[in-house]
Amino acid sequence: MIFAHGFGCDQNVWRYLIKAFENNYRIIVFDFVGSGQSDLSAYNSQRYSSLEGYASDVLEILERLNLKNVIFIGHSVACMIGLKAAVTRPEYFQSLIFVAPSPCYMIDDSYNGGMERAHLDALFDVMDSNYLGWSSSMAPLIMGNPERPELGEELTANFCATDPDIAREFARVTFLSDNRADLKMLKTPSLTLQCSSDMLAPVEVGHYIHENTAKNTLVILSATGHCPHMSHPDETIRTISSYIKNDKF
Repeated sequence: MIFAHGFGCDQNVWRYLIKAFENNYRIIVFDFVGSGQSDLSAYNSQRYSSLEGYASDVLEILERLNLKNVIFIGHSVACMIGLKAAVTRPEYFQSLIFVAPSPCYMIDDSYNGGMERAHLDALFDVMDSNYLGWSSSMAPLIMGNPERPELGEELTANFCATDPDIAREFARVTFLSDNRADLKMLKTPSLTLQCSSDMLAPVEVGHYIHENTAKNTLVILSATGHCPHMSHPDETIRTISSYIKNDKF
């Protein structure tokens, strides 16, 4: 199993899932460039101006470690990074598990991605002028579950630990990307875990992915917020375990 974290996070967000699967699988975790303990000098704006650069990193890890039949588990934007990697080199992958995915975060006439372009531009303006303030205000909203403020505090700390300059560029790549056309190119079996309430990825997004992706299984979780692997790890683990046990791929 290889775990890929989402925007503003690092490999530590997978700690609950790692404990659940480490006895039965070889576990691979890593930090995308600019996050966690990654080497910031490896960041190149041109390479990472699109999700393809991050997908290439995933493929390099799999190639370097000589991995096959991988179960890829990605969160948020990492879901589409994994999808792009699997479309490029499907022979590496056994299945993909999408945790709170979205192929496009913007709303248009026929698709509810959750956010208007004007709203995104306003968020980018705040991020550019005051990244730490943006992190403190947005992270709890993204996490959801306000009755458990410690979750929002953890996500805020993750955001604040991310290199601000890289985070600003990664945010634009994440939220302005439109990967809907890639869904039909995926041949690898996949599981979509969609939260029942998520400000970044409405339930309609999960249904869109399911309807436009071959061999996709959709599960709407009782979990709320955008990070069920952190806020509701037991339900997330049960659902993934059931999918794997029933040989859905």
